[in-house]
Amino acid sequence: MPDVTREVQFDTVHGPSLVAQATVESATLTLGVEEEFLLVDPRSGRVVPAAREIRGRAAGPGADRLVFELTQFQLESNSAVHTTLRDLHGDLLEMRHAAAAAAASVGLGLVACGAPLDGNAGVPPLSSCPRYHAMLREFGAVMDGQGVCGCHIHVGIADREEAVRVSNHLRPWLPVLQALTANSPIADGRDTGYASWRALVMGRWPSTQPPPYFRSLRHYESLVDGMLAGGTIMDRGMIYWLVRLSDHVPTLEIRAADVCPTAGEAVLLAGLVRGLAETALRQVRAGVPAPEVEDTLLRAAYWRAARDGVDGEALDPLAGARVPAWRLVDRLLEHVRPVLEENGDWTPLTLQLDRLRHSGSGAARQRAAHARSGCLGDVIEMLMAQTVASCWA
Repeated sequence: MPDVTREVQFDTVHGPSLVAQATVESATLTLGVEEEFLLVDPRSGRVVPAAREIRGRAAGPGADRLVFELTQFQLESNSAVHTTLRDLHGDLLEMRHAAAAAAASVGLGLVACGAPLDGNAGVPPLSSCPRYHAMLREFGAVMDGQGVCGCHIHVGIADREEAVRVSNHLRPWLPVLQALTANSPIADGRDTGYASWRALVMGRWPSTQPPPYFRSLRHYESLVDGMLAGGTIMDRGMIYWLVRLSDHVPTLEIRAADVCPTAGEAVLLAGLVRGLAETALRQVRAGVPAPEVEDTLLRAAYWRAARDGVDGEALDPLAGARVPAWRLVDRLLEHVRPVLEENGDWTPLTLQLDRLRHSGSGAARQRAAHARSGCLGDVIEMLMAQTVASCWA
C-alpha cells in the first residue's frame, strides 16, 4: 500500500542521483526492493498494532530502513540500491532480522505473509498518516480487511518514455510473477480458496490492475490525469497499477507479488523481474513491439494466478489457454535466459527455483502447516522461522 510519506523515505534512502549513477555505470539494471511485514501474536496468529513500538526498538544494520505502513500492525523495509543479487539478499536479511528481533523483544512475531491470518475484519487500526484517514473517508468499506503485504521491485530505468514501453513488454508476465509468489491463502481464520488473498483484497481499489498498454509517456500521463479527475485515485501515490513509474526515483516499480516467505524467494523475484526488464529494454531499443495482450484476458490470467498460484493451473494470456502454471514459469525463464547468463544470475536463480519446486510455494507451505493440526499457531511458527531464514546460492 504505497503512500507519499513512504515514497519520500524510499527516495531518501536511494536518492535519485545514486540510482541514476548506478544505472549508467553498470550494464546491469539496479534493483531496490520494498517488503511489507505483519506483527503478530505467536500463539493466536492475530495481528497486533505495535508498529511504532517495534520500530523504536529496532537496532543494528538495516534498522534505519524500516518504516511505517498503512496499518499499525505492519512494518515495511526499503532496501538500498543493488546491482548484485547476493548483496541484495544480505541487505533484505539484515532488515528482516532487525525487525524480527525488535518484535521478539516484546513477545511478538514478524511474519512475511501476504494477509493477516486472523483478526482483521472491518477497518484495521490505521497508522497516524493523515492521508490514510482521508482514504478511509473517501473510499469507505474498501478499507475493510486491508493491511495486506506485498513485495515491490524497483528497476533503475531513468528514461520515462522507455520505462512505459518496458511496462508494455512486462504485462504478459505479471500473472506468472503473482503465481510464483502467492503467499496468502488463509484469512479470517480459514482457507480462502485462493493462493493469494492479498491480490483479491488489493483488487477492490479502482486502480489496482495490470497496467494498460501505453502508446507513449503522454498516454500514461493522460490516463493518470483522468483517474485523478474522476476521483478513482486521490493522488499519484494511489496509482496501484501492477507496473508503474515511480514519481520519486528514476525507476519502474513492479507490484504484482505477495511478500515472499524468505529473503531468498524475494531475491528470486527481483532477479526474474530484472531479467524481464533488461530483456524488454533491449527489445524497446531494437524497435521490437510488445505483444498487445487483451486487457480482459490479462485480468483473467491474473485472477487465475491468485486463485491457483504456481501449484495449479494458469491462463496463458497470449494463447488464451489454460496450462500448468510451472509451464509458464519455464517459458519465462527461457525468455530471460540470455540476460541472466550474461549477468551471472542464471545459476543462483535456477537453484532457487529448484528449491521452490521441491518445497512448494508459500501458499502451499501455509496450507500444509495448517492441515497438520488445524492450528493457526503452527502456521505462524513456520512463517516466523521462514521470515528470517537464510537461503541463497
